[in-house]
Amino acid sequence: MLAKDLVSDVIPALKTSDTGSRALRWMEIFRVSHLPIVNNQDFLGLISDTDIYDLGMTDEPIGNHKLSLFRPFVFAGQHIYEAIEIASRLKLTVIPVLDENKKYTGLIGQSDLLDQFATLTAVKEPGGLIVLEMTHHDYSPSQIAQIVESNNAKILSLYITNSEDSTRMEVFIKISETDISSIIKTFERYNYHIKASYMDDENLDSFYRNRYEQFMRYLDI
Repeated sequence: MLAKDLVSDVIPALKTSDTGSRALRWMEIFRVSHLPIVNNQDFLGLISDTDIYDLGMTDEPIGNHKLSLFRPFVFAGQHIYEAIEIASRLKLTVIPVLDENKKYTGLIGQSDLLDQFATLTAVKEPGGLIVLEMTHHDYSPSQIAQIVESNNAKILSLYITNSEDSTRMEVFIKISETDISSIIKTFERYNYHIKASYMDDENLDSFYRNRYEQFMRYLDI
């Protein structure tokens, strides 16, 4: 999935002739805290609601003020992972998308990023979830896949987070089967440490809800 595939045709860009009050109104309507300023497809930068309030320019055109805009963006051909990384690192609610000539083509909204994140991690797919804890040295994706597939199941998604101890990691494995008891036993035979496992829908919903809340706190939104 590339950035160009998620460009929104709903959230508008601002012009330097737009007033701060218009920008704030659009931010409220579309539930975002940032909007791009674009003149003739030239991306000038992002402005936030805080910028507008700090400058006291709600009734004046944005271009009347000397702005120190920052210019985060992704190119249309970049993978969506890169857009998610920038949004997380910079706490952004929108990501501008530029073409190969650095011309503005649109933006990706926060809700679309979250929906795509859910798709990439197979949140909506039925199945079980296993959380392994191990050292970086012991991590072997090929062996993990072999264990899952030897039990007539498939890995729907796999992602990694680092624990507070920098030498260890957690591996989250979404599996195509709901009954993962035999897979758990196989991992245990191979001396894997299973930190958690989820099989029924209620527990999975609770897990994903907690992860979503952690993700939103990380974005500080």
